[in-house]
Amino acid sequence: MPKFLMKRWHGYHVISLFTVALLFIGILTYYQWQIGVIGFFILGVLLIYSVQARISFEQQLEEYVSTLSYRINKAGEEAVVNLPVGILLYNEENVVQWVNPYVTQVFGDTFIGKPLEDLSGHLLPIIEEEREEGLISLEERFYQVDLKKEERLLYFFDVTETVQTKEMYEEDQTVIGLIYLDNYDEVTQGMDDQVRSKLSSQVTASLNKWANDHEILLRRTGSDRFLSIFNKQTLQLIETTKFSILDEIREVTAKEKIPITLSIGIGSGEGTIRELGALAQSSLDLALGRGGDQVAIKETNGKVHFYGGKSNAMEKRTRVRARVISHALRDFVLESNKVIVMGHKNPDMDAIGAAIGVLKIAEVNGKEGYIVLDREDIHSDVKKLMEEIERHDNLWSHFITPEEAVEMATDQTLLVVVDTHRPSLVVEPNLLDRVDRVVVLDHHRRGEEFVKDPVLVYMEPYASSTAELVTELLEYQPKKLKMDILEATALLAGIIVDTKSFAVRTGSRTFDAASFLRRNGADTILVQRLLKEDLDQYVKRSKLVESAIIYQDEIAISKADDDDVYNQVLIAQAADTLLTMDGIAASFVISTRQDGRIGISARSLGEVNVQLIMEQLRGGGHLTNAATQLDDITLDEAEEMLRNAIDEYLKGGS
Repeated sequence: MPKFLMKRWHGYHVISLFTVALLFIGILTYYQWQIGVIGFFILGVLLIYSVQARISFEQQLEEYVSTLSYRINKAGEEAVVNLPVGILLYNEENVVQWVNPYVTQVFGDTFIGKPLEDLSGHLLPIIEEEREEGLISLEERFYQVDLKKEERLLYFFDVTETVQTKEMYEEDQTVIGLIYLDNYDEVTQGMDDQVRSKLSSQVTASLNKWANDHEILLRRTGSDRFLSIFNKQTLQLIETTKFSILDEIREVTAKEKIPITLSIGIGSGEGTIRELGALAQSSLDLALGRGGDQVAIKETNGKVHFYGGKSNAMEKRTRVRARVISHALRDFVLESNKVIVMGHKNPDMDAIGAAIGVLKIAEVNGKEGYIVLDREDIHSDVKKLMEEIERHDNLWSHFITPEEAVEMATDQTLLVVVDTHRPSLVVEPNLLDRVDRVVVLDHHRRGEEFVKDPVLVYMEPYASSTAELVTELLEYQPKKLKMDILEATALLAGIIVDTKSFAVRTGSRTFDAASFLRRNGADTILVQRLLKEDLDQYVKRSKLVESAIIYQDEIAISKADDDDVYNQVLIAQAADTLLTMDGIAASFVISTRQDGRIGISARSLGEVNVQLIMEQLRGGGHLTNAATQLDDITLDEAEEMLRNAIDEYLKGGS
């Protein structure tokens, strides 16, 4: 505490004592006036001293206040002039009125009297959005801008080192990649040791060169597996090349007439090595589930990126997996009190046929089985099949509504989802939460959305249809199988529809499955009768085909009239028809569906990956067969989005 303040505190006590002394002397004078006179004299001396002390205090206080005010003003001036912080004042028209010397030193004094955007185009958005702070880049340096809206004042703090340190940290984050040779075991099975060694050396040499060029640590962990470790900066550089190593390996092995492709799973982001390893494995599973020959990148924040996927999935020659899955499914069936089978909304021939096949697996193992069907939401293509099923009393009795399925499901019920793996597409999503054990059987390429915690997954993108997969599972059931003609025919119809009568996505095992069904009573004449279409449908499809235009030389795009409404089947059939035209590599049909949404069906012969194009529009499917549905947009807007997605794909986008 300053001395003059101490004196002031002391002066208050003197005044109090003086008052008490005056009263005391007054009383004393009343009894002893001589002593009172002496007391008054002494008190007068003390009073004079007190007055002088107060005058001295006021002078010192005035001097202190004056000195402190000067120092504060001086410090403020020094701060404005010399602190390494930019200060800028602007007027109501966002014109610079004044800047402190720091701004002049860094940016020059040519901005006074000019609009703020001359200094930086990022300043006006900060002011208009009334953000308290923002980050801008000026003269190759970064500044944090703090806004004081009421004073029309901007502060500039140089945060270049902070931003650069953050960038260095992010670029140096560890990334783990798992590399898998998709079909190495299949193509080298029975191969001469010398040829196998040569093939392995060529693939390894290409991978090592790629790793050396990008400073990647690469180690072989198996005959068909590699582990790679690098950083985020390297990953960003590789992404700019769209992972050209995929094309390089495919071309190198194609020269030897032995097509081998790569699948790469990458874990990236902030996390421990264990967490990144788990992400890399999950990414690899996702890449393989989508058919291989591609890269899947998963980040710790949940984002997923894909690259590649330019070739059809290679058919696996071994049937060991089918036998293992068949036995595992049988065990789950035997442990359950009943089996409920569910396909996707608006089920098609493949979904119905596969469901009937799973129902047969439950039957041969002595368990009750039911198929969930919304009778108000079925494909027009399957109406004839459903009419046949309704005349088949035993089979029709196993079809139940979604409400009945939810009511009868228990903790011991086994739910089998066929022909889809997306919870949002199943007939009754509530069933997924109602049961504890879910099996997924599907032939589509795996997407980001997936059934949560299934106990068994059998997804083979190389397969023509889910009906083909279920037929193989039926073959390996240990008990003797007796199939009804309609059951075998429904499965065969599912295969025929999805392969366009064995024209696309057909492998040797597709014919094996069809042969098995034929031996078990499948009626090809009945299949043709079930797949017949009426004349009105044919005329509608022809109208869609007629409206097609050619885009980017080999791509056909057909858009329906605004007033026309088509079901998804007809849209898909029109896309199939367009693909048969000479010079067409891919076809897209856009139309309003019966539910009010905009549907797009996409088809190709394999040169164009329509799955990647549809995924840009929140859809999915196969390399040659994909689709999407869009909400709250017009047909013209949907066409514009499709054209942009095609352009992005053709430019090499992920």
